[in-house]
Amino acid sequence: MKTLEVPIIFKTYELYKSLQGYQKNIPKSERYTIWQKIQTCNLDTLELLIRVGYLTPIEKLSTLIKVSANVDLLRILLRLTYETKVIPSKNYLEYQTILDEIGRMLGGWIKNLRLNLAERK
Repeated sequence: MKTLEVPIIFKTYELYKSLQGYQKNIPKSERYTIWQKIQTCNLDTLELLIRVGYLTPIEKLSTLIKVSANVDLLRILLRLTYETKVIPSKNYLEYQTILDEIGRMLGGWIKNLRLNLAERK
């Protein structure tokens, strides 16, 4: 299976493209601080999701928990950019909608993995 055919990876990839496309609208004072942190966090999340496919079930669970923390951090950083008027509500809602979908997929994956690990014991 190709990596981008995995829905959660595809969504995370698309989120990065959307963030990158909006970067030119970010004030320079924010572009190399919080916006760069958002993009780096998104790329880190994408990297972890790709690596999960090569791990054992126990390692997958711990990595997916790290991914979950990254998604939560992205939510907070994006909210901060909205509240400090770096991005308008339209973009904030678009990004949050994508993150909500990623979060639901991730939550289902973690739950399923925990159930499978519990059955093995």
